[in-house]
Amino acid sequence: MRRSTPAALTTVLLAAGLAPLALSAPASAAVAKHYDDFNGDGYRDLAYANAYSGSRGEGEDYWGGAVRVVYGTAHGLDTSHSRLVHQDSAGVPGTGEDDDQWGASLASGDLNKDGYADLVVGNPFEQVGGSSSYRGTVTVVWGSRTGLSGGTDLAPRSGAGQYFGSDLAVGDFTGDGSPDLAVIGGNEAWLYRGPFTKAGRTGTFSKIDKPDWNSAALTAGKVDGDGRTDLVVLGVQFYGSRIKERAWFLKGTASGLSSGPAKTLGDANNGLDPEAVIGDFDKNGYGDIAIGLPGLNGDKGAVTVWRGTSAGPSGSATYTQNTTGVPGTAATGDVFGQSLSAADANGDGYADLAVGVPGENGAGGRNDQGGVTLFRGGPGGLSGARSSWIPQTVQGPAAALASFGYAVRLRDLNRDGRADLAIGSYEGGVLLPGTNTVPTATGATVLPDFGSNLID
Repeated sequence: MRRSTPAALTTVLLAAGLAPLALSAPASAAVAKHYDDFNGDGYRDLAYANAYSGSRGEGEDYWGGAVRVVYGTAHGLDTSHSRLVHQDSAGVPGTGEDDDQWGASLASGDLNKDGYADLVVGNPFEQVGGSSSYRGTVTVVWGSRTGLSGGTDLAPRSGAGQYFGSDLAVGDFTGDGSPDLAVIGGNEAWLYRGPFTKAGRTGTFSKIDKPDWNSAALTAGKVDGDGRTDLVVLGVQFYGSRIKERAWFLKGTASGLSSGPAKTLGDANNGLDPEAVIGDFDKNGYGDIAIGLPGLNGDKGAVTVWRGTSAGPSGSATYTQNTTGVPGTAATGDVFGQSLSAADANGDGYADLAVGVPGENGAGGRNDQGGVTLFRGGPGGLSGARSSWIPQTVQGPAAALASFGYAVRLRDLNRDGRADLAIGSYEGGVLLPGTNTVPTATGATVLPDFGSNLID
């Protein structure tokens, strides 16, 4: 089977959308209720990589990536009025270039506290100042009553190295009411304290580091129940000649992030390609850290849940397609856990976990048809007995090499109390409405011009 690596999945690059046609009601001058409500109308919006780069589609000439935003409404996504934003959009800094990856990472939050969520866009392959090296940039595209418009570049600090913006995470790590931003650059993580301004000013700045550590990926969420956002940094740690892939927990405190426990995930030489999300799967008030390990055991894959407690993460459980009750059978190349997302899909108060399995073979020898395993939360946390299989055929005819599930996102887009499931594949993207059991293909929405990464 062919393994769909993260590098392959970012060949189509991201950017973010502009305004819907209808104006929403003004937002209050307070932090937006939803970190992804770009026009302040009370509904979450969806941003993802556009399916092409170049002159096409909306009479615009652009290069180097574009992210499409589809705005949420009471009736679901308004796909008839989706919009793009990119480096050649009015007010957005920079110029789109053929080898850019503007939008290779995406995050969001109300960084300037005006009541509208803002989109944070990473472009790790941006060449800066005429240099041939990939210095990278991070751009904040500002939310407003009319949606996303204009932007400001976040200045990299000395020592950030190349590929600045290769991953991003937003959260109020200090609990002061101002969202903060963590950025990966040069195999290091950096913390920009809020508030942010459209002139490019931020609060204090610091490096997130530990001895012999290289950072690769970030996820933010509330783990220990104190109300502040915590951060998980995925990376590798060196022990002489040994290199281990590890997850490092940093607790949010009034003075910033405080180093906590780290968990070894495996030998870095095996290429586990981990990613993580945070959700309270057992509804005990503490966020659990789900870590996808798609490269484990010959790319069969696994998901490890590092359980949340008042003292931070402690204890874990691991799930594979060989776990009792989980649909399917673990096979080489399935890459179970390549994508993850957590939210309450059925409205019972427990966070659920969507797990992408893009390398799963389908019936009739259809290689890499793919699918998604949905674990429903409940007493005791996740269980194979509460898991379901969502096949690629919910999107359309069975298709080999579709890699259905290479991107997933669970969020309640129509405010009905049940998270809707967005799923990406090489056949395009689809949104399945949440129900009181599992997301359904009934009433599914095709995501226009879907390319790759979904916003966190």
